[in-house]
Order: sequence, then C-alpha cells, then structure tokens
Amino acid sequence: MKFQRKKREKVDITLISMIDVLFVLLLFFMVSTTFNQHTEIKIKLPEATGTEAENQPKKVVLVIDADGTYYLLGADGLPHELISQKPDALKQELLKLKDSGGQLPFVIQADDKTPHRFVITALDIAGQVGFSQITFDTVQPLEQQ
Repeated sequence: MKFQRKKREKVDITLISMIDVLFVLLLFFMVSTTFNQHTEIKIKLPEATGTEAENQPKKVVLVIDADGTYYLLGADGLPHELISQKPDALKQELLKLKDSGGQLPFVIQADDKTPHRFVITALDIAGQVGFSQITFDTVQPLEQQ
C-alpha cells in the first residue's frame, strides 16, 4: 500500500501585523509619557575667585534666570517660581521668609546674562525687607578648579 503524502503548505510568519502592534505600543507610550521640565532652572553663574564658605548656615536663596524670572529656593532645595513677578509679590514672599532678627543671609543666584535691573530690584527689595547679609553666588573660573 502506497500512502500519499499531503503537500504541506509553506509556513510563513507575517511581520506586518507584529510591526503594527509595536507601532501602536510605541505611540501609546509616547503619548502617555510626561516630561517635567520645570524642576530645574538653567542658570550660568558668573565666575569669581575666592574661597568657598566652610559651613553652610540656613539662608534665603533668590534665583534670577536670564529672562529675569524670580524663584525662591524652598525647603526641599528646589527653586519655586513666584506666582507674580511684580516687585510687591517678591517683597511679600521675602517678608514671610525673614526671621525676626534679620540675621539670615540672603543669597542671589543670578544668571550671567540676567539684565542688571532685575538684580538691582532684588537687592533693593531685600534691603527694604531688612536683610543685612546679602551675597551673590558665583563659580570658580575653569582654570582654577
């Protein structure tokens, strides 16, 4: 008895449907991903020579970016943008942070491209509020680091 073999169909895997599924997954992840860009402020501090302070006491830090936007460093160490960029709003926020004796150091971190008027406004308001120890943050020049 002679048996006839069935002819097997050629098996092929269609990649087009798998590519479609992967494309849909990629699209889903791209749409559902959130990007946090407000957690970091890009400022480039001006350079200056000098020594760094040995102990870091509690201080009030005002960050001014290149556009003149004011940020106050919070207790979490992250800069928080002021709700209003008007001088009165800055004054109200500094009054909240000022201690009773006025001995907290006030530090200004201004970008080296910040317009001069924003720094002077911050200095003036800090003086009006009663801060007496006002300093500026700088970085060491590259050849001295």
